[in-house]
Amino acid sequence: MWERFSASHILSCPTGGFPSIRHNEIRDFVADSLTEVAHNVAVEPMLQPLTGEQFALRSASTDQQARLDVSVSGFWGNRFQRTFIDVSVFNPLAATNAAMSLDAAHRHHEDRKIRKYEERVREVEHGNFTPLIFTAFGGMSKAATQFVTRLANKNTDKREVRYSDSITWVRRRLSFALLRSSLLCLRGCRSASRRPVRCNIAEASILLANANSDPTG
Repeated sequence: MWERFSASHILSCPTGGFPSIRHNEIRDFVADSLTEVAHNVAVEPMLQPLTGEQFALRSASTDQQARLDVSVSGFWGNRFQRTFIDVSVFNPLAATNAAMSLDAAHRHHEDRKIRKYEERVREVEHGNFTPLIFTAFGGMSKAATQFVTRLANKNTDKREVRYSDSITWVRRRLSFALLRSSLLCLRGCRSASRRPVRCNIAEASILLANANSDPTG
């Protein structure tokens, strides 16, 4: 009974949609931050449909409706170079992740994203791909660390502030976003008995009208 509602289970449990909220919290932070330092930022851009392209990796995505989390121009390269970003937040306490070291878990999730999207983004979109992998407790993969460093550098140039202040601000925002969403996973309501009663307005109006017109009432 208690194992079912352990911290590990709660941080991964999809009931209530809390892991999706956690993911979207980081995605939106990334998109909002990029609007300050780059241009042509889009949330959940759809990839171009495939027209018979063949990929070297069998794991490469061939979904005609594929979307990534964020796209931006002028972040890594020149102003015309487009970067596609996909965010993933994993639970390090889950059995599949706890069996490996934290560094290995980061690499595993990062490599899986790269195998799925990098070749398609490079060959079809002619852009570059950046996977942003975080743990629910605030850890970052190698690519995510590089991204945060680049973002802080760009903020330093744009706002004319010290790099130490910029990198602290970015890391603090990320930490609080992950903390808020993890607390929501831990404290969010999943019980059907605690869900709000949904009132059908039209039905309630009919019942009220009938009650008012009832001569015995």
